Amino acid sequence: MQVTRDTFNDVMVPNYNPAAMVPVRGEGSKVWDQEGREYIDFAGGIAVNVLGHCHPELVKALNEQGNKIWHLSNVFTNEPALRLAKKLTDATFADKVYFANSGAEANEAALKLARRYAIDHFGNDKDQIISFKQGFHGRTFFTVTVGGQPAYSDGFGPKPGAIEHCDYNNLEMLADMMSDRTCAIMMEPLQGEGGIIVPDPAFVKGVRELCDKHNALLIFDEVQSGVGRTGHLYAYMGLGVAPDILTTAKSLGGGFPIGAMLATDKVSASLKPGTHGSTYGGNPLACAVAEKALDIINQPEVLEGVLRKETLYRDILKKINDKYQVFSEVRGKGMLLGCAMNEKYQGRARDFMIAANDNGLMCLVAGMNVVRFAPSLVIPDEDIIEGLARFEKAVASVVASEQDNN
Repeated sequence: MQVTRDTFNDVMVPNYNPAAMVPVRGEGSKVWDQEGREYIDFAGGIAVNVLGHCHPELVKALNEQGNKIWHLSNVFTNEPALRLAKKLTDATFADKVYFANSGAEANEAALKLARRYAIDHFGNDKDQIISFKQGFHGRTFFTVTVGGQPAYSDGFGPKPGAIEHCDYNNLEMLADMMSDRTCAIMMEPLQGEGGIIVPDPAFVKGVRELCDKHNALLIFDEVQSGVGRTGHLYAYMGLGVAPDILTTAKSLGGGFPIGAMLATDKVSASLKPGTHGSTYGGNPLACAVAEKALDIINQPEVLEGVLRKETLYRDILKKINDKYQVFSEVRGKGMLLGCAMNEKYQGRARDFMIAANDNGLMCLVAGMNVVRFAPSLVIPDEDIIEGLARFEKAVASVVASEQDNN
């Protein structure tokens, strides 16, 4: 059966508007489309393909587990899930793990756990959840409401209640909003979809102190920032603050769908049997691949390499911007970087993304004003250099079109 991009319009719900080309094969940091054209991948499946495409060790883990057992449900446990959970708790602040299939599901579990914990320990009136404007926590109705972007949550009827939003990096505003009614603070320790916004370390420490003061739980959404992306296994490790609950997905599976919620013993005790669940969560295939991905990533040479590669990106991007003057700054940490548009190019991030695609580079946006790079953590330096050469051509084409229009 022959399919093309036009087939999408015929058979798919129109909530996406994918690129004109259709990728069919990937290897490392490169992808090829139906026409055999090569692209360098700086998008990483939206910060998912943490070891690139078809990493041989992940393929091996998938094949080996695929010949053993695929699915059981949580009526039974399984060895890959238990091994992965042990490695996650050994490597982090957490004592317990709950597996899901995505970041949204992990965040849904975290929010339900926070509410349940508050009811168990303090009663029904402790229900306020505070998150941050421009935050993103998923697309379920609970998580999209907690996320601080009304455009994603409006238009679906009455929203879950007792949810409020604060300005990111504004500790004074948060302190004014919090009280003993506050159940939890949910935050990204590096905002992704909201524009690649790095927190002030003093702000993060202050959030932790306010949570302790008001007996509120601190939830870190590390769906995008976690599993090596910032040069630490999880971003909180570079901020000197530990949460009570952490969510992780995207890079955790290296491309295979999986999510997890990590929590302390004290907090996790509120999810007793029957209070929450997932048919597919923790299935052996996903956990076997994620275990191998975690083993590879959680090594000093890989994590240190992320920061070295960040420097290479920044050095070349500075040269591009010195020449074309399109970005106000390059934001982010490690292999999660954002090129923020300057005043002249406000609202034009998508134009740069499309031009990059036309020049053989896959990248992303984070809102209307930031071009986002979230490549493999082990992308070869030569692919970074070639990819940014293609990006420079894209920048040149957008600048030229701007000049032509003027």
